[in-house]
Amino acid sequence: MIKGRAPFPFETIALALAFSPRLEALIAETARLAQLHQAKALFIHVGKKTPEKQRQLAGFLNHYGFNDSNSAVIWEQGQPVDAIIKVCKENVVDLLIIGALQKENMLQYYMGSVSREVSRKAKCSVLMITEPRLHPVSFQHVIVNGHEHAKTLSTLETALYFVKKEGAAELMVATEVDIPALSMSLANGSTEEELEQVHHNVIREEELRWDRMKDQLDPGAVQLRFQAIPGKSGHTIRSFALARKADLLIVNSPDHHLSIFDRIFTHDLEYLLSDMPCSLLIVHSRMPEQPL
Repeated sequence: MIKGRAPFPFETIALALAFSPRLEALIAETARLAQLHQAKALFIHVGKKTPEKQRQLAGFLNHYGFNDSNSAVIWEQGQPVDAIIKVCKENVVDLLIIGALQKENMLQYYMGSVSREVSRKAKCSVLMITEPRLHPVSFQHVIVNGHEHAKTLSTLETALYFVKKEGAAELMVATEVDIPALSMSLANGSTEEELEQVHHNVIREEELRWDRMKDQLDPGAVQLRFQAIPGKSGHTIRSFALARKADLLIVNSPDHHLSIFDRIFTHDLEYLLSDMPCSLLIVHSRMPEQPL
């Protein structure tokens, strides 16, 4: 039921919850999104089901308007990551919400927190909220990674769907441009003018690629803005999001399950997961890869 299903609309939204101090705020965020998307909500807890937990959770859910007709609570046992992913598959979840710390300490970084591991392995889109609020606000300053990849068109379509629901006026599409030709030119003793021309040509190629891609999108009232940003993939867009004071960054899902070596030799998504600039939406297209 999941394979080949479009990444949006978000008809079923799930929250992976722990009984932490941020529980109520994450439920409040889920309530806002479920109402906005007119979605059914699932609340997943992996751990022992106790009367105290049941009372606490029922109190929060009732306060934020959840009942048997618009939500369900699922209690699971076992390894948290596997259990959460299993529930999402069985219930055809479109969007999984999970709380995340902006910066991991060294132990969390190498061992992998539950939220990071779920984001790497989930077969649905994942919204990692770094600063959940009891009185949530919409995402208005949104950046999406538009780099050249077969998944990117689907991610851009999902980003537009999301920001339209949020009522955002614009969507910034940022493409990281790693320019290896510059290093080769330096090694060949090129002049400053020649290096500048290489830089200009690479940026221009990205702008032309974007011109072709945007013709396949339906922005509606959303203003699409594009910027090519030279630098290392993953690292550069994080800095760009910080500088722009983005409240949400949207990226493609990883191409494969990342191993411990991928986390030691940091790249791409791992830069973002280890030191998040803001909340992060990882789009799982679930569709056949599309050529750009």
